[in-house]
Amino acid sequence: MVDSQYYLPNDIGISALDCREAFKLLSPKEKLYAHYLSRAAWYGGLVVLIQTSPESAKIYVLLQKMFRAQTPLQMQETATAAGLSAEEYQAFLVYAAGLFANMGNYKSFGDTKFIPNLPKEKFKALVWESLAFKEDPSGTEVLWNSCCEPLYSLEEKQKQLGLGEKGITAYFSGNCCLEDAEFAQKFLDSKNLSAYNTRLFKTEVDGKRCYEVRLASAKTEDCCAEEGEGKTCCGRFEFEDAVFCVKRGDYSFLMEKVCQNLEKAKVNAADENQRRMLEEYIRSFTYGSVEAHKEGSRFWIKDKGPIVESYIGFIESYRDPFGSRGEFEGFVAVVNKAMSARFAQLVSSAEVLLPELPWPPAFEKDRFLKPDFTSLDVLTFAGSGIPAGINIPNYDDIRQTEGFKNVSLGNVLAVAYATQKDKLTFLEEKDKDLYIKWKGPSFEVQVGLHELLGHGSGKLFVQDDKGKFNFDQTAVRNPETGELISSWYKGSETWDSKFSTIASSYEECRAECVGLYLCLSKQVLSIFGHEGEDAEEVLYVNWLNMVRAGLLGLEFYTPESKSWRQAHMQARFVILRVLLEAGEGLVCVKECTGTDGRPDAVITLDRSKINTVGKSAIQRFLCKLQVYKSTADVEGGRALYEGYSAVTSDGAHDFLRLRETVLLRKEARKMFVQANTFIKDDAVELIEYEGSAEGLIQSFIERFPDDSEEVDAQLLEMTRKDSLCWC
Repeated sequence: MVDSQYYLPNDIGISALDCREAFKLLSPKEKLYAHYLSRAAWYGGLVVLIQTSPESAKIYVLLQKMFRAQTPLQMQETATAAGLSAEEYQAFLVYAAGLFANMGNYKSFGDTKFIPNLPKEKFKALVWESLAFKEDPSGTEVLWNSCCEPLYSLEEKQKQLGLGEKGITAYFSGNCCLEDAEFAQKFLDSKNLSAYNTRLFKTEVDGKRCYEVRLASAKTEDCCAEEGEGKTCCGRFEFEDAVFCVKRGDYSFLMEKVCQNLEKAKVNAADENQRRMLEEYIRSFTYGSVEAHKEGSRFWIKDKGPIVESYIGFIESYRDPFGSRGEFEGFVAVVNKAMSARFAQLVSSAEVLLPELPWPPAFEKDRFLKPDFTSLDVLTFAGSGIPAGINIPNYDDIRQTEGFKNVSLGNVLAVAYATQKDKLTFLEEKDKDLYIKWKGPSFEVQVGLHELLGHGSGKLFVQDDKGKFNFDQTAVRNPETGELISSWYKGSETWDSKFSTIASSYEECRAECVGLYLCLSKQVLSIFGHEGEDAEEVLYVNWLNMVRAGLLGLEFYTPESKSWRQAHMQARFVILRVLLEAGEGLVCVKECTGTDGRPDAVITLDRSKINTVGKSAIQRFLCKLQVYKSTADVEGGRALYEGYSAVTSDGAHDFLRLRETVLLRKEARKMFVQANTFIKDDAVELIEYEGSAEGLIQSFIERFPDDSEEVDAQLLEMTRKDSLCWC
């Protein structure tokens, strides 16, 4: 039997995201705007298949082909005829739903591969019995043969995403290693070229290393004389002992589709600011210019309080093993006015709350740029997964000097974190009812603080290309050492490029710590409507949830490569370690035997010590995190963070053994079913689906009604062109 972490269980939670009421309140023009933005997001989201693994797009096309010919219900009879049991057919449906929901065959949260929980010969029998095979036997057989081996393979390197021997990635050709990624970053920095929208392919010609840096763009020509091209630095460059070729045209078909739909959205934009924003996005996706996307992001920040909110592009860098390349993401959502009012109050209080953070004033931004902070009901979220909250843009130079936005995704929060008592692990019985009652409200507080005052706080010390400093280097001192600041970011260096492989998780940890620290404030809890005893319960459950999440985080650690596969869960484990280290009985993790006779564990938190021992521990740790980040002290930051990230069997806790217990009792992460929009008689209609594997599959089959076969063909062609890069 395959280890359960490599397949999705038949009873996995699948919930529909409800956005009907929010959508109904939109005007006809707003509905058209939302529709075309959604179309752009869905086409762009297919890029993630190409970014995830060499086989993801082929498996996607095979499943699309099968389910376009037969609905999940119709295929049930076919499955029976092919010899599949009811459980095996359900496993097939869950696998297909999982592939669509994750946009690939690796989990978006945790980056482990998942394979079908039915024998390979049964999967093949179903393919051969399907209507798709009967209609096109040779084409379907070729498709099956091209993906059946990697579809089921659990060779060590293919078990998780990673670089070199540590795993699989499609951001780099298969012959690249960490040294290649570091070398390429040096080149990109020398050209002031961002890695966000790139992939890297390495070859060797006459004994000389040659690297192709491929930009995502609709245009395939490297020299475009057209107006609006922007600075993209295409061409051939000698760099040290290697050659770099910067080329356009990665995912060109999909980028063209994105641009076409953004053009249609632009016609329905609410104002000039939205039109300018979309023009810059179009320029970015046409020519491969990150500078244009940054310009679009500036207009986006100025688009205060829109009814229809959206963002699109190469955004989060969690899944690039080096931490610099963005995964494509696009969302469209409608403002939830009641919840947004609370967040607006939090924004108004930010300037009072920021000085409470445990670092000197010089380490905080010179001026807090009040962002939009809204609660949104998601209509569309295309990519590999859906978060609970977002702080964007991720460009630090913009976030630091021009501003940012925070969003909390209300209809995601409403269904994502509902927990059944019998599935609630690692807590004492007396804590379980409390946890279930207050988990949602406490997480809402944590998300708000994490996004606004976590990601939105802290200053980076920078010396620009002209030698100008954004801090007084003759006066600002390091609070840890008392010495004058001796390191900072220079020129084109960024947080991501400097801290690379740990940047994402380190920053998530900093933001989580801010949330824990500031939720101790009665003022903050009052903003979210919690007073008196209720406020105390919210505070306690927020801290309890964090230490439990730290234990659950062990699922996302791979002992063989000593690597973490998920930034947030690594961050929560680090926080657990910090609080355990604080001692005095604040947090206890006790191994035991469960009522089922199998290994178990219980985690406890002494609520009487949160405001003393807990606060002091987080205060000290958070200050260190900020100081290393502000001063670009990679060496110090790495030593601190990697020290707490270490998973060993030494010391007071055998974390490697606890990891086995966590894996034994893990609950699969929920998947979400999203609606589709269609234009009928010049009006936009919303089509929703049931919260099940069948509903999720059907939503994807109906997502590209006009050109699904062309989309399939283009995905296969993109995969074929790069196939030699992973041999």
